[in-house]
Amino acid sequence: ISGRASAIPKARDGNVEMIRVLRVARNSAIKARVAAIVQLKATIVSAPAGLRGDLAGIDKAALVDRCARFRVARTGEGHLDSTTSATKAALKTLARRVRSLDDEISGLDSDLGYLVEATAPTLVSLFGVGTDVAGQLLVTAGDNPERLKSSAAFAHLCGVAPVPASSGRTTRHRLNRGGDRHANAALYRITLCRLRHDDTTRAYRARRAAEQKSTQDIIRCLKRYIAREVYQAIRADFQISP
Repeated sequence: ISGRASAIPKARDGNVEMIRVLRVARNSAIKARVAAIVQLKATIVSAPAGLRGDLAGIDKAALVDRCARFRVARTGEGHLDSTTSATKAALKTLARRVRSLDDEISGLDSDLGYLVEATAPTLVSLFGVGTDVAGQLLVTAGDNPERLKSSAAFAHLCGVAPVPASSGRTTRHRLNRGGDRHANAALYRITLCRLRHDDTTRAYRARRAAEQKSTQDIIRCLKRYIAREVYQAIRADFQISP
């Protein structure tokens, strides 16, 4: 209000805003699906013995499929005739809810896959970066990533900038607990993927471990490096001049 603020806010008028709102819908659908599956399994635990025995030891996909196909016994007036029938009706409703949410998520994934690939092909081409991770990093950067003047600024935004924690004769840095924790988690997933499957990253870990670096410190360093790589890829995708 005073006119002294220097930060540039995110723009909300492009593909990244489209990705953001679709991710909101997708995340809520995933949470609802998890809740429905938990409720379905909890209902089985307290189901009548015969029904509980029939459903024991079945994996999740087969369980949902079987419950969705239940036939519910009713009286001549159309009312449920027993606790087993009521339990089957509840399980059938929950299983069909899971199926419906599966369809929702699949449709949103298709839309997100197209948008993310069209918006940031360079970012998606990086090792360990999939649609979900790329979508989160794009949402963090916004539709106008040129407002982030350096990779250090992007690292601070993602909470991966090193924080000095030296004392006495010890010189070290600690993990950064600030920034966008969703972006931080996305960088962490890239790091874990590379530690498992990328030879260069594994060689770096071995070299730093030989220098008596802890696993936490190694991951911290890797996330900072990956943040720099992601920042450069986003600038390339948005055609921002150096």
